[in-house]
Amino acid sequence: MPLVSTASIVADARAAGVGAAAFNVIHLETAEALVTAADRTGTPLILQISENCVRYHGSLLPITRATLALAEAARTGVSVHLDHVTDADLVRQGVAAGVGSVMVDASTLPYEQNVATTAELTSWCHDRGVFVEAELGEVGGKDGVHAPGARTDPGEAQRFVRATGVDALAVAVGSSHAMRERTAVLDKDLIRSLRDALPVPLVLHGSSGVADDELREAIAAGMTKINISTHLVSVFTREVRGALEGDPSLIDSRKYVAPAREAVAEEAARLLGVIGK
Repeated sequence: MPLVSTASIVADARAAGVGAAAFNVIHLETAEALVTAADRTGTPLILQISENCVRYHGSLLPITRATLALAEAARTGVSVHLDHVTDADLVRQGVAAGVGSVMVDASTLPYEQNVATTAELTSWCHDRGVFVEAELGEVGGKDGVHAPGARTDPGEAQRFVRATGVDALAVAVGSSHAMRERTAVLDKDLIRSLRDALPVPLVLHGSSGVADDELREAIAAGMTKINISTHLVSVFTREVRGALEGDPSLIDSRKYVAPAREAVAEEAARLLGVIGK
């Protein structure tokens, strides 16, 4: 089916009181697995390409065009989103390539600079029909230097959204990036306060560290867009490691990448049932 917009996936999920799943692409195999999961479950999905992913591939266009092609070929609504983009030129390249949404990440800047940078890029994106997510302060664990105890202040968040015009806001409520165990405990009272204070959908980063029941409770409290990367990367790597340890003679990468791709598809489909139902 034709490529759908992140804006429509998020709006529909918010209206239905469910989550909008946003899973990160690392390479073509993960993108294929994620689209397979969306098609198997019939659940819309946002495919995310981070600035780090672009760096890994050396440039934006090859991985982005491949991901867009997979999204367009999906039987279920799939959108493509640029995640944690700090480089304004990369935002412009992504929009030119055809992505429908961008996370403008100026969160490491002082508040006033964050507002100015985010507002400028949001205006530019809106002129081109592109949905914009941003982050106020920093979600715990990013780059290993931010405290998991970080919390977003509802009043400051309200002022930030008003000043920047963003369409969604990533908030710090107890999750942390790159967690390998699903042990995070989220502040559901804060989520409810942020939901009531803000006119835009809330985004949960660091959801790999959040267990199924905790995710369900967070969505019920007011979270909409749920980002997951590390957990699915771990599933892929664990399957590759197991295949190579089980047969040290393997040299054809397809023999161990294919089962890893299938394992990601299965786990992504399961998570879609947790988040999007």
